[in-house]
Amino acid sequence: MRRREFLGVLVTGAVAWPGVASAQQQQRIRRIGIFMPGTADDPEYQARNAAFLLALGALGWDIGRSIRLEYRWGRGETEHYRAIAAELVALTPDVILAVGTATVRALLTVTRSVPIVFANVTDPVGSSLVASIARPGGNVTGFTSVDFAFAGKWLELLKNIAPRVTRVAVMRDSAIASQMGLFGAMQSLAPSLGVELQPVDMQGAADIERAIVALASEPNGGLIISSSARGILHRDLINALAARHRLPTIFGFRTGVASGGLAYYGTDEGGQFRRAAGYVDRILKGEKPADLPVQAPTKYDLVINLKTAKALGIIVPPALLATADEVIE
Repeated sequence: MRRREFLGVLVTGAVAWPGVASAQQQQRIRRIGIFMPGTADDPEYQARNAAFLLALGALGWDIGRSIRLEYRWGRGETEHYRAIAAELVALTPDVILAVGTATVRALLTVTRSVPIVFANVTDPVGSSLVASIARPGGNVTGFTSVDFAFAGKWLELLKNIAPRVTRVAVMRDSAIASQMGLFGAMQSLAPSLGVELQPVDMQGAADIERAIVALASEPNGGLIISSSARGILHRDLINALAARHRLPTIFGFRTGVASGGLAYYGTDEGGQFRRAAGYVDRILKGEKPADLPVQAPTKYDLVINLKTAKALGIIVPPALLATADEVIE
């Protein structure tokens, strides 16, 4: 079976993993809700979903035998998240995996009792998702992605690869409060790097195109694309425009660089979802989210697209290449 076909099967949940669940697990099928902010056919979310399901299988859960999966996809339309959350909660899942701050906030408007495990959330305390990192306290716990200080590393990486850049458009989803914090962290560092920042709210394709064309109207521009459902949805458009206008790009999600961006630096996304499966397993076996501490990333990945660098006439410093986890040639 080809990899794309295999991932497609994982998304539908129509595969039974080898291994036998315990007798207690076999007494009834447990239901897991999965709320992803993107689309089912997107390779970014397919890869995250695959990591989650593989980890569940390794823990002895068999899809269709001991667990049933209920998917809901946000398609980046945050205005509809509450309705999607209500629909998912109405299915009475035993636990929900929620990806990103916006999905968790939507779920909390309709339930304070169904256990929720999150992945890829920035600042869960500041976003009022949990009471504290060590003792979440309510029905929510999970795994954070980058913190605010990390955003400065995107700016430093861009300047390291493309030193001539002095104007940077930061593409974000203003509906996600934590993305404002990430931008603020970059703002505090920008003067020391000789960079002027321009925030760009990604509402749709037309907004993105206007912003990139405006950035390219003057020299020495660059792009930083924060991780969000809208950024992932429009990554091909962003990369096409960046290539046309010869703009270096730093992405906050892996498929951005895989589809033509210059570099990615961020959380080991597969690791996030494997660890999330561990928390789902523990909750299904009786533990409470309130007692499971929120955990920070344990590994970060640097991916550099050398093909894109050559097309832009950029020579990536050898020392930086040597530290990359992956080089796309």
